[in-house]
Amino acid sequence: MKTRLFSYPTPFTPPTTEEDELSVLRLIRSRRVGPSTFHRLMAEHGTAQAALDALPEVARAAGAQDYQICPEGVALAELKAGQRAGARLICAGSPDYPADLAEIADAPAVLWALGDLALLARPRVALVGARNASSLGLRMARRLAEGLGAAGVTVVSGLARGIDAEAHRAALTSGTIGVQAGGIDVIYPLENADLARQIAERGLRLSEQPPGMAPKAQHFPQRNRIISGLSRAVVVVEAAARSGSLLTAKDALDQGREVMAVPGHPMDGRAWGCNMLIRDGAVLVRGAEDVLETLGLAPAPRAQAVTATDPPAPAAPRQNAMPHDIAQQVLNALGPSPTPEDQIIRDLGLDAAALAGPLLDLEMEGKVQRHAGGLLSRIA
Repeated sequence: MKTRLFSYPTPFTPPTTEEDELSVLRLIRSRRVGPSTFHRLMAEHGTAQAALDALPEVARAAGAQDYQICPEGVALAELKAGQRAGARLICAGSPDYPADLAEIADAPAVLWALGDLALLARPRVALVGARNASSLGLRMARRLAEGLGAAGVTVVSGLARGIDAEAHRAALTSGTIGVQAGGIDVIYPLENADLARQIAERGLRLSEQPPGMAPKAQHFPQRNRIISGLSRAVVVVEAAARSGSLLTAKDALDQGREVMAVPGHPMDGRAWGCNMLIRDGAVLVRGAEDVLETLGLAPAPRAQAVTATDPPAPAAPRQNAMPHDIAQQVLNALGPSPTPEDQIIRDLGLDAAALAGPLLDLEMEGKVQRHAGGLLSRIA
C-alpha cells in the first residue's frame, strides 16, 4: 500500500526547517482543519505555507465568514513548549514519520515524540485491553509483551491503567511506544507518571495534541486510531462488550490491520469483547507465538523465549491499603476461572497476613469461592 506522502502532487516539499514546521502547525491548528482536511489541502497546494495562503479563500467558499488562520505566535508557542518538554516535532511527509501510520486516511498531521525514534523502524504490535483487568489478564499481557519483545517486536499501547500499563512495563527493556490522548507533557492517569517517565527514557511516547493539552473524551478515539495505525496487528487481551479496546480493534479492521484476541471465560464480562471478536473472525491468541506466526515474523530464540513457568515480576507493595480497599482489589483481580492465591498475593503486592482478613470477609459474603489446591475464583 502506498503512503499518503505519494498521494501528494509533484512537486511536494517535505517540511525540513523550523519555518516549515511552523507552517504545518499553523495549518493543522487552524479552525475547522482536521487531519483529513489537512491532507486534502496539502495535496492541492503542495506545501503548508501555500495551503495557509489559500485557506481564507477556501473558508469563504465554504461559507465561513471572517475566517482567521492560526496566528504565528500560537504555533511558535507550541513549538517552544514542545522543546521545553524535551520532545521533537514530526510532521507528515518528513523522513521520521512512520510509514505505516502515513497509510491511514486520517493520519495525524503532526506527532510530538519523546524518546527513541529508532523504535519506529521496527515491527510493531499493539496490546490493548481492560483498565480493570483481572490477575489472569495482567499475566497474559505480561507474557505477550515479553514474548513479542524477545522476538524484536515493539509493543504499542495507550498508557492507560490495567492491560496497557502492564504491557508497557513488560516491554520496557525490549522497546515500547506509549500513545497519549493529551499533550506529550500531560500524563493521564497520574498513577502512571513514573511509567511514563521510564518510557520516555527507554522507549518512546507520542502525541498529536499540543503540549499542555489535558485529555478530553474526544481525544481517546483519536489516540486509538494512532495505536492501530502504527501497528501491524492489534491484540485485545481483555475487553467488555462495549469498550475502547473494541473501538481500537474496529479502527484496525478499517485500516487493514490484523485483529487478534485472547479468549476468556464466558461468565467474565471482561472477556465478552474478546470472545465476540474471535466469533467474528479475529485470530485466537494463546501466546506470543500465535501473533508472530500470523504476521510471518521469526520467533524469539529458544533461550530467550518466555514460558508460562517464568515467575511473574513482583508488584509494587501496597501494604498501607485499608481492608475494604484490599477486598476490592481482590475482587478486581479475580474472575470466574480459579486463580492461585499466591498469584493474587504477588500481583497485589501484599503479604498473606494482609490478605487473610479481607479474603475471609469476601468468602463469608459469598463473593469469592475457595477451591482445592489454593485456588480462588470470583462468584458471578
